[in-house]
Amino acid sequence: MKILVPQAAGEIIEQLNTHGFEAYVVGGCVRDSLLMRTPEDWDITTSASPEQVKAIFPRTVDTGIQHGTVTVLADKVGYEVTTYRIDGEYEDGRHPKSVEFTRNLTEDLRRRDFTINAMAYSDRDGLVDIFEGQKDLQEGIIRCVGYAQDRFTEDALRILRAIRFSAQLGFEIEEETKKAITVIAPNMLKVSRERIQVELTKLLVSNHPEKIVEVYESKIAPYICEPFNQALKTFSGVEGLKLLPANKHMRWAGLLRHQLPEDSVKILRELKLDNDTINQVKTLVSLWNQEIPAKKPDIRKVMSKLTPELFSDLLSFQVIFGEKSYLDTLKMVEKYAKEIIRDGDCIHLKDMAVTGKELIEAGRKPGPKIGNVLDTLFEEVIKNPEHNQKDYLMNLAEKL
Repeated sequence: MKILVPQAAGEIIEQLNTHGFEAYVVGGCVRDSLLMRTPEDWDITTSASPEQVKAIFPRTVDTGIQHGTVTVLADKVGYEVTTYRIDGEYEDGRHPKSVEFTRNLTEDLRRRDFTINAMAYSDRDGLVDIFEGQKDLQEGIIRCVGYAQDRFTEDALRILRAIRFSAQLGFEIEEETKKAITVIAPNMLKVSRERIQVELTKLLVSNHPEKIVEVYESKIAPYICEPFNQALKTFSGVEGLKLLPANKHMRWAGLLRHQLPEDSVKILRELKLDNDTINQVKTLVSLWNQEIPAKKPDIRKVMSKLTPELFSDLLSFQVIFGEKSYLDTLKMVEKYAKEIIRDGDCIHLKDMAVTGKELIEAGRKPGPKIGNVLDTLFEEVIKNPEHNQKDYLMNLAEKL
């Protein structure tokens, strides 16, 4: 079994070996390599202590020194090098109270969450697979290392990680692991909303976003956020999620589309989503089931409220979730929208041929009334884009 390790990571391992220490790439990079996927990071585990690692390499950063992690800089890339360790007691359901460094690779792999993440590799020793992670990869199974309830009791975030990995990889969760998730579900209260949100978002933008229903079926959702639990309870149309582009605002909107816009905002705020995503989801949830007439003035009016990207997202959303009787109309809406963009029609107030400043210079008093005049002029331009001429609009303003 040969894994193509980046040259810099291989050289770090070789240097550690030369100084008498064991060293391997470990975890997700091994898993992804065996699946013929491109790893995002190449983490290294070693029998060397952090001080010994720092003594060997000239450029290091103490990224997690208390947990044995030193980042070694090589070829302008940082590689996390972590000393074999045994985790102490988990008092808060998330973090070990202490860590103990060890010279035993097996002990280090034993503390990891799932068998598929508990493999190590080096060119010198090949694949180290003590817990049959490769077999679980071949069979498409997510299984805890050791006793599942222990792993989830140690760190409740692993509960969501199990479902997230099953969604990303298209795997099934092994039966004992699945039972343990339901038993330890209340421990989700110990996990921060930020960390929960990251896992849920990764799940939703995966190749199998429909597995979000397992968050409800495994009885995790009430311990995440009650409005979110209620949203999952009433959720339907899981197959449509897979058809949406794999970006977070589209997938979150797909999940929450049957909620009231203000309820979707409440859920996303409780889950600590960023404001841009919250606003995009609110817009899509508000508009996705409102059919747009195949008339350019109506289309321009909708386009005026959205960015070009979000308008395109709205149409994609409606193609997937709209009524079948609306699809022919939607094709015409898409056609006319392209013509509106091609023709350079004014669809945003800032692109109108007259500004508030020009109205003031023409003799109008500053104040709220100017805003009303601009809104009226803009409505005229939306209906008749050929009227977006300064002389025409100034004359019209005089009559208002």
